[in-house]
This record gives sequence, structure tokens and C-alpha cells, in this order.
Amino acid sequence: MASGKEYLTFVLEQLSGLDQVTYRPMMGAYLLYYRGKLFGGIYDDRLLVKPVPAALREMTKAHRELPYPGAAEMRLVEQVDDPVFLRNLISAMYPELPEPKMRKRK
Repeated sequence: MASGKEYLTFVLEQLSGLDQVTYRPMMGAYLLYYRGKLFGGIYDDRLLVKPVPAALREMTKAHRELPYPGAAEMRLVEQVDDPVFLRNLISAMYPELPEPKMRKRK
């Protein structure tokens, strides 16, 4: 099942207090970036984030979810309707997120 554009719009509105939140469509899902770093995505209308230590501290009871079969586990964000929580979560995660990989030009 693909993610709906309406859910993406809702999540982006909740994150509107953060500068430089972008997304990229990817095979029926949306990858989410903050200041160029991938922090999570929307898969089947679920907001999932990378399980970096800050996310685990902020969401101690978060369910482990697979974005798609064969993928690494991520954490389900259930408080999507709380923009303050979301902004704090993503801000706390940012320093722990890996730097983007540079693509080699052909």
C-alpha cells in the first residue's frame, strides 16, 4: 500500500516550525530529511524514524516497525498530532544522524 500525499502534507505541516525539512518520493513512500540528513520516512501512512539514541530516549515505548520487507527496523512515531513533540524529536536526533553520502558522478 502506498502512502498518501495527504498524510505527507499533514506531517510536513506538523514539522513546519523546523527549517529545511524536505522529502523525496521513493517507491510509494516518502523519505524525510532535516538539513540534508535522512531522519525517517512515511511508509504506508506511518511516520517511522531511524532508531538513533535520541529517538530511543524520546520514545521509550515506540514500536519497532519495518518500513518494507527486508528493511532495517525503524521506530513508529505515534505522537504525529503533537507538533512540539515532533520538532523536539527531530532536533534531538539531528546531531546523531549520519552525514549524507556523496554520490559519485559518472
